[in-house]
Amino acid sequence: MKLFLDTANIDEIREINDWGILKGVTTNPTLLAREQGDIEKAWRTILEIVDGDVSLETTEPEADAMYEQGKYLASLGENAVVKVPMTPAGIKAGKRLTEEGIRINVTLVFSPAQAILAAEIPAYIVSPFLGRIDDAGADGMHALRQICEIYEMQGYETQVLAASLRHPMHVIDAGLCGADIATMPYDVFTKLVKHPLTDKGLESFDKDWKKLLEETGQRAPGTSTNRKGA
Repeated sequence: MKLFLDTANIDEIREINDWGILKGVTTNPTLLAREQGDIEKAWRTILEIVDGDVSLETTEPEADAMYEQGKYLASLGENAVVKVPMTPAGIKAGKRLTEEGIRINVTLVFSPAQAILAAEIPAYIVSPFLGRIDDAGADGMHALRQICEIYEMQGYETQVLAASLRHPMHVIDAGLCGADIATMPYDVFTKLVKHPLTDKGLESFDKDWKKLLEETGQRAPGTSTNRKGA
């Protein structure tokens, strides 16, 4: 399962990208509005930083205008993926875009039935919003599991992107369901690496290591202060 960052914050993207495991970024109008900057500059910067797919969302409500905007978004970079909504206009515009070889991400998907429509376009990515399904009193993970099972049974090649992930367990469960991609906010991404037993173990190792060096009068092998010529 590929890990994406759901943000338009350049500093967050640079930090996680430096870890070497970031496979892509998803953006939307709300995330861009939080940054209060030049929209096109932000898009181009993200496309340059990230080697993987970067989803850029259309905002036009009508199919023809959405299609034209989608072509513009696709032109911003080879790794650009055009997001269209799960609406009749989005399906129509998305179909035209895919026929021209443009990769699309069908967003705001909340049911397996909608996911089937996205696969029939065929979309490059479909984005079920798990947290928002939970908020509506349904089971987001159950919907994701159904989507993944349907795609496997029908041989659909559309990638399933688990979106609206609220905490690390959402990421784990998305992986168990068979999602191809999990996209998450910065705070959820950074929580994946944390565990109290890791911190406790490092503290213990560091204490014993310093005691060993002090008792033996050695310097730590391999450190800059113990290399030849240092």
